[in-house]
This record gives sequence, structure tokens and C-alpha cells, in this order.
Amino acid sequence: MKAFQFKKLSNSLKGQAAKLSEQGFKQIFDHIDQLKIRKGVDTMGLDKFIDQCAYLAAGSGVISGSGGMITMVIGMPVDMANLITQQFRVTMAIMYANQGSYHFGFDEFMRMVATSLKVEAGIALSKTMMESVAEKLLLMFGTRTAERLVPVVGGLIGGATNYLFIKRVAEKVKESHMGQTSLAI
Repeated sequence: MKAFQFKKLSNSLKGQAAKLSEQGFKQIFDHIDQLKIRKGVDTMGLDKFIDQCAYLAAGSGVISGSGGMITMVIGMPVDMANLITQQFRVTMAIMYANQGSYHFGFDEFMRMVATSLKVEAGIALSKTMMESVAEKLLLMFGTRTAERLVPVVGGLIGGATNYLFIKRVAEKVKESHMGQTSLAI
């Protein structure tokens, strides 16, 4: 019986990952104003911009985790969309800081996101790669869900894990850019 439930959960997760990778990533990417990313990095500096994104992610984590089951059910989709948006903003900011260009195509961008999550990114962007990224994000996101059921503690845990997730993503993206030359802006 447990094997059946695990298989059902795994299939559901793969289905959600497919939906997220097909439409969700592109939609989130298209709604991010890349010029504002450039202006934010130029004004605040890269590390302050990353901190700002981490705080924004923490805010949605606190809200979705603080009200118990009802708030979690309603807040989880919003929290996940915000977490992915902040991850994308951090990745774009680091790409801008290292390359000097603030306008990126979706394919180039998704290769960098895949690299930061340690997903195999070949020469061509594939649906499988995007599904792998979505599945890893959903798995990381889902492991924290159970902890958020307790209202106050859930809010603290949700905020802290979102903050640390964004900071860790920033470290991974920075590591992947170590071999590339930085442009002074």
C-alpha cells in the first residue's frame, strides 16, 4: 500500500513539474523586468540586491507558513511563485554583474538556472531539462511543507527556509560564474 501511495505521489509530482516547466517558468521569466534588475544591482550592489530578494522570499514564506493549514493551502502556490521569481531575479542579477548585459533570452537563462540546481544542461534546452528543474524545485519546496503546519513555528520556518534557499541559490550561481570574466560597470 505504501509503495502505491509513493508511486501516486511521484506521478503527481511529475505532472506538476511538467505543468510548471511548460508554462510557469516562461511566464515568470516574461513578467520580470530585466531593466529593473540592472538598475537594482547598479543602485544597491549585487549583495544587497540578493539580500533584498531573499527578504522578499522570506516574507511570503512567513505568510504562507504562519496561519496553519488554511493559510498554507492558499499561500503555498503564491509562495512557490514568489520563491521561483526571486530565484530568477537573483540569477539574472548575477548574470548581469558578471556579463555586463541585462537582457537574456529564456533559453540562456534556463541553462543558468539548471546549472545552479545541478541539473544537466546540454547545448540545446530540452523539455526534459526544464522538467528536471521543476521537479527539483517542487521536491525542495515540498520537504518544507510539513513543517509549516504549526502556525507560528511554521511562519518562522517558512521565512527562514525561503531566505536560506535564495542565499544558497545565489552562492551556486556565483560559483558557476567563477570561471567567467567579470565586467566593471
